[in-house]
Amino acid sequence: MTSPLTDPAVQERWSPRLWGTLLVLCAAMFLDALDVSMVGVALPSIATDLDLSTSALQWIVSGYILGYGGLLLLGGRAADLLGRRRVFLIALAVFALASLLGGLVDSGPLLIASRFIKGLSAAFTAPAGLSIITTTFKEGPQRNRALAIYTTCAATGFSMGLVLSGLLTEVSWRLTMLLPAPIALIALVAGIKLIPQSSREDSGKGYDVPGAVTGTASMLLLVFTVVQAPEAGWASARTLLSFLAVAALLTAFVTIERRSSHPLIRLGVLRAGSQIRANLGAAFFFGSYVGFQFLVTQYMQSLLGWSALQTALAFLPAGALVALSSTKIGSVVDRFGTPRVIAVGFSLLVVAYALFLQVDLSPSYAAAILPSMLLLGAACALVFPSLNIQATNGVEDHEQGMVSGLLNTSIQVGGAIFLAVVTAVITADGSDGGSPQEVLDSFRPGLVVVTAVAAAGLLITLTGLRTRRGRQETVLVAKSVPDSEPERVTVGD
Repeated sequence: MTSPLTDPAVQERWSPRLWGTLLVLCAAMFLDALDVSMVGVALPSIATDLDLSTSALQWIVSGYILGYGGLLLLGGRAADLLGRRRVFLIALAVFALASLLGGLVDSGPLLIASRFIKGLSAAFTAPAGLSIITTTFKEGPQRNRALAIYTTCAATGFSMGLVLSGLLTEVSWRLTMLLPAPIALIALVAGIKLIPQSSREDSGKGYDVPGAVTGTASMLLLVFTVVQAPEAGWASARTLLSFLAVAALLTAFVTIERRSSHPLIRLGVLRAGSQIRANLGAAFFFGSYVGFQFLVTQYMQSLLGWSALQTALAFLPAGALVALSSTKIGSVVDRFGTPRVIAVGFSLLVVAYALFLQVDLSPSYAAAILPSMLLLGAACALVFPSLNIQATNGVEDHEQGMVSGLLNTSIQVGGAIFLAVVTAVITADGSDGGSPQEVLDSFRPGLVVVTAVAAAGLLITLTGLRTRRGRQETVLVAKSVPDSEPERVTVGD
């Protein structure tokens, strides 16, 4: 039976219900971005109120990433197998409850636990929501437009989150934790009415339980290990043994997936260079940004003495620029292709971070900070929607949840790894209690690392430009046949 959301006639002129469905999905993405930006600005207030050290404070961010990054592979596949609508709505309800819990707790460990639960729920809403969009909108200009709107809502949530967090934190940081709850509940009610029933993949061959266990365990342990490494020591026996266990779990996971008739991740998808570049690019893009935001928030509030609201307003131009320009990115991608757009975006990102290296203890906002923020906003507007488009193009509907989960896993694992590296670098010389100049000097190596990570992402993207000039890529797209008999479909990046 043809859904009103997938009927070709409706695709040309979006119906009110189609718009409503898209807005519900955008609301979930909005909440995710809102939550990330609000927590970043509120961190210094949380540290003071709950008496948390820098390493413990990192877990307010990393606890969310642990749940998010660790469960995304499972969340993406669950959307395909159990139905995207069901998975999305249940996870959104959990997100609302976790938001309420986070605003009521009175200790660091409980706050971190609530953040973990919220990240776990986002691990199911993110791939389910993205796969609903990619299976609802026809590949090409229609989908590119929908994804541009989707990512615009993320940018709007981020920019609004900065300002709202600044205002709310002046009253209490708890309000920043509570705000997403009512928004999530409204989206949940609307979603129940608007999101249509989605088909499930035939699970007659059974579920890949061993793959789900080993895949989820490997991601959880990887994120936990890199987050804990700065505190435990990168060369400590505990860290090395954890990495060894991660390697063993990943090896077991790959072996299981190769032999499974119903794998959690069909490994053939990763034979496409465009998929590899999209996932690596996402990891380096988000990893550099999370590290940059962590450093700059500490710099502005701890060293410059700015209030939470002043810090939020300093970041606002970046988010506002993304919100204003993202609706046009779909047509830009249609004209130039994702590799070129992503390469330009990463170039702007490198310049933005490099310029920030000049800051001192008495900076001029217009001369030293604003240029980086504007370049950062332009880079995010170009890179984020383009990565989503590149990762989901050329993939059949029944695997959209899988590739969406894979892309979001790359984003969150990249964020966890590079935030841990940046934290380790800035705490290595023990300048936490030193003079303001000593603390600023300890921040500079972290900014260098952030810049280098963005530069590495640019180099990865440039390989796609070379491939595009030489030939079109062959993407392996699964059919309803065993994994050993994929259909070869030639598409561009």
